Amino acid sequence: MVDPKKYQAKSPRELKKLLTPLQYAVTQESGTEKPFENEFWESTARGIYVDITTGEPLFLSKDKFDSGCGWPAFAKPIDPQTITERRDTSLGRERTEVRSRVGDAHLGHVFEDGPKELGGLRYCINSAALRFIPEKEMEAEGYGEFLSQLDEK
Repeated sequence: MVDPKKYQAKSPRELKKLLTPLQYAVTQESGTEKPFENEFWESTARGIYVDITTGEPLFLSKDKFDSGCGWPAFAKPIDPQTITERRDTSLGRERTEVRSRVGDAHLGHVFEDGPKELGGLRYCINSAALRFIPEKEMEAEGYGEFLSQLDEK
């Protein structure tokens, strides 16, 4: 389980200094980046994806799959408690928005059309909401406790 006490939300003022305009728009204003034109949609590197606003661990590369949607897609979060869900009717249809627990950053949406063998869910996440830490840097960055999970099935 991920301990939320290790991570802190930042003020909008702090975030405006730390994030790019796109990262701020996505995480703080529930924006969406362009499909197929974002940093992680086709990445296959091993490592961990964390909330760009707080550093809270969210997803592991082993749970990432190519869904063809143009955004990074994950079968599940590292810890279900790190994700909060909200009903979203902003596009005239009902969807489930996912946000980070500590930072309350907009991440993307979750759908029930993921691969059945992976649990059936597809967390469609904006790259702009994520920071990727490669496997070889996880220990130094403070995420060593998740290294063993990279090889778990």
